[in-house]
Amino acid sequence: MRTLALLLFATALAAQDPVDFPGWMQRGVNEFQAARYPAAVVAFERAVAIDPSNANAQLYLASAHMQQFVPGVESPENARLAEAARTHFRRVLDLDRSNAIALASIASLFLNQKKWDDALQWYEKLVAVEPNNADAHYSMGFAAWSKWYPAYRKARANLGMRQEDPGPIKDAAVRANLAARYGPVIERGLRALDKALKINPQYDEAMVYMNLLIRERADLRKTAEEYKRDVATADGWATKALAIKKAKGGGGGGGGRIVYSPTPPLILKRN
Repeated sequence: MRTLALLLFATALAAQDPVDFPGWMQRGVNEFQAARYPAAVVAFERAVAIDPSNANAQLYLASAHMQQFVPGVESPENARLAEAARTHFRRVLDLDRSNAIALASIASLFLNQKKWDDALQWYEKLVAVEPNNADAHYSMGFAAWSKWYPAYRKARANLGMRQEDPGPIKDAAVRANLAARYGPVIERGLRALDKALKINPQYDEAMVYMNLLIRERADLRKTAEEYKRDVATADGWATKALAIKKAKGGGGGGGGRIVYSPTPPLILKRN
């Protein structure tokens, strides 16, 4: 069945006028909407070859690559798809430097590949264009937490501290080292989450990560009093997040870890 579909598609391509830009675009859109993304890539590549300066064609081609990318899968093919998508999103930005879809998509790809510094850099570019994008600010907070947390967890484990053991971290040298390396990362994440919550006060996922970053920052404090103060603040955010989730019937207020999945122009529904 798959072989027959490929043969039919190849026959249709052969019959298509090689310089018919609108025709290739329409074919690409049709394939995209039918979730036949490899076929969409072929059609949009033809369109781009005819008119490389068309930002919409570049955007569709990038999106067709991105739709085939699978978050969390580490394989050469998946990495190739991510890079192909980024290449064409960057070409969109060469034509339209403020294109929010391209900026958000590049940031999201880096986020899903766990390239936290790159993700933070591109979300910064996105919020410069869309300062009221709560999801972008939330994503920056999540990326900051993701960058810091492995080092924090490892430090506690190396000191024999269980998850339920209170802080601060008992080794002053370890505490100081973590604060020097990751203190700015934590504060950057908290600022981003604070902005997300100013834009959307009901953003419970942002509250969850406010709770986590403040609670974990408490372990870097020098005194028990400072530690307790941070923990109390974190508890407040945790309580608010739970209340909002309960009011919503358990649903989240943001987009979770993959928060920004924009729809390209002309596409009414993503498959």
